[in-house]
Amino acid sequence: MDGNASGEDSVNVDWTTDDEVEIIEEAATSSPPTLTTDASKVTAVNGEASSSAGNSRYTKLAKQIVGMGFPEKLVLKAIEENGEDTELILNALLTYSNLQDSPQRKLSFGSDLSSSDNSYTILDDVSDMDSWSEYEVVDGIDSISRKRNMSSVNTGSLPEQQKKLLLLTDMGYMVEEASIAMERCGPEASIAVLTDFICAAQVAREEGCHMHDDDLKKNQFSNGNSKNKKRKFYEMCKSKNAIQEDTIRLPSLMIGFGVPSDQPEYIHRSLPEEARGLPYFYYENVALTPKGVWDTISRFLYEVEPEFVDSKYFSAAARKRGYVHNLPIQNRFPLIPLPPLTIHQAFPLTKKWWPSWDKRDKLNCIQTVIGSAKLTERIKRALERYDGDPPESVRKFVLEQCRKWNLVWVGKNKVAPLEPDEVEVLLGFPKNHTRGGGISRTDRYKSLGNSFQVDTVAYHLSVLKDIFSNGINVLSLFSGIGGAEVALHRLGIKLKNVVSVEISKVNRDILRSWWEQTDQTGNLIDFDDIQRLDEEQLVKIMNSVGRFDLIIGGSPCNNLAGGNRYSRDGLEGKESALFYEYFRVLKLVKDKMGM
Repeated sequence: MDGNASGEDSVNVDWTTDDEVEIIEEAATSSPPTLTTDASKVTAVNGEASSSAGNSRYTKLAKQIVGMGFPEKLVLKAIEENGEDTELILNALLTYSNLQDSPQRKLSFGSDLSSSDNSYTILDDVSDMDSWSEYEVVDGIDSISRKRNMSSVNTGSLPEQQKKLLLLTDMGYMVEEASIAMERCGPEASIAVLTDFICAAQVAREEGCHMHDDDLKKNQFSNGNSKNKKRKFYEMCKSKNAIQEDTIRLPSLMIGFGVPSDQPEYIHRSLPEEARGLPYFYYENVALTPKGVWDTISRFLYEVEPEFVDSKYFSAAARKRGYVHNLPIQNRFPLIPLPPLTIHQAFPLTKKWWPSWDKRDKLNCIQTVIGSAKLTERIKRALERYDGDPPESVRKFVLEQCRKWNLVWVGKNKVAPLEPDEVEVLLGFPKNHTRGGGISRTDRYKSLGNSFQVDTVAYHLSVLKDIFSNGINVLSLFSGIGGAEVALHRLGIKLKNVVSVEISKVNRDILRSWWEQTDQTGNLIDFDDIQRLDEEQLVKIMNSVGRFDLIIGGSPCNNLAGGNRYSRDGLEGKESALFYEYFRVLKLVKDKMGM
């Protein structure tokens, strides 16, 4: 992660986080439409554009955007102001349109925008803001659809096809992807159909290693004309459009086998014979994964059905996770005192400044980085330009960023990211838990972003209190900052022996510091690398501490989380393949305990 993630100039997400945002990768560019422009600026000759400065990329981009139906003069102006960033150019064009229609700020498009008093637009304040989106499971459980914040632009009187294109780009899709989807699916296709097509193309590309050999001939993409390569690629994607749903589907309400506020009277589940008995095991990872991941996890963990839970039922922040375990599910109970369940309960001082048009009462998934001071200052400047409530287009831009970065209101027109101790509250850790390792503020955010939500996990583990009234031996794999240990401690379960396996020294130091500060009387034994925890070491440990009662952990989600732009390779990814190490160690312990 960028060490300056919380600094003035950084608004980039660390995509190794347990983030739940899905951002579609850039697709291959389609052939741009024909453009005829002002000869003093851009000239098209035989379909190949050239500019007075000889910048062919600049001209090609202008051709493509003008071909979408935007006025040529505004396209050139937007490119001049925003460079070659297609998303910023489209946002600029939309902003010009919004301001032209707005009674509060009229733009004269016949004049030079840069020389007018009206040239200062909301885009100047939020030009470095990314679009935001989140996954949400729809009713009917047949698929996962995107609930997008599509409202950062007002498409008003634009033609229908332009509206669709702009909505898709505002949802985070590349303009090339959107254009291809619209061409393939036809003019009558709905936004849902178009997003499904783009997703299918993306999944097909990501899962290329699982496609038939016919589809993956080496020369299919490495040889020949680039247009042919693109055509073949997208034909292949189209043929994969009917990708099968996962056999394990996420429920519309992610409450697993019940949460404190919604506990069914009786739920019965039958565990496979091989999964019954000690040791208890508990495995966690992000709920929204590439196709087939949870099938694989379930298959390796003795065909146990996953329990999908969103931590918004336990805290003021969402955290969609899947858990595979063989714990009893009856007679669970929550941690007391109950945690705050809304933003204002968690941070009451924010209520004074919270605008009526910000309807949030929950925060989104905690990330490993925060929005920059530069971003919050731009939001403040944008809002200060209006005496009362800002216009709808401004509100939408601001809310987009507040949702994306979990910004809260701390003053008039002023938002700020959460402090590390505030994130600790949301995740159920004691205040200053992550200061114990003597680490930087940036490292604290990273450690917290990859941790358990303690209240959620404690609810599942609460059934162990009566079973292990004299204490428990725990093998904690991928321990992180000790979410499982904190949960057991807060439940009043004595930690006799904890063998912690965690690669990060920062996280090991945090857990060790907590262990000492809470005066634990048991033994904490730590290892740094699960891949070096072999049978011989496990036998020595078990001969020393006895059997393990609980094996708990969540392997890295780097290649599973929707926010990973570049290497969402599922369980075959470099980091997320460590799931198989969890299974290996679990099987070794079960075998030794069964002897």
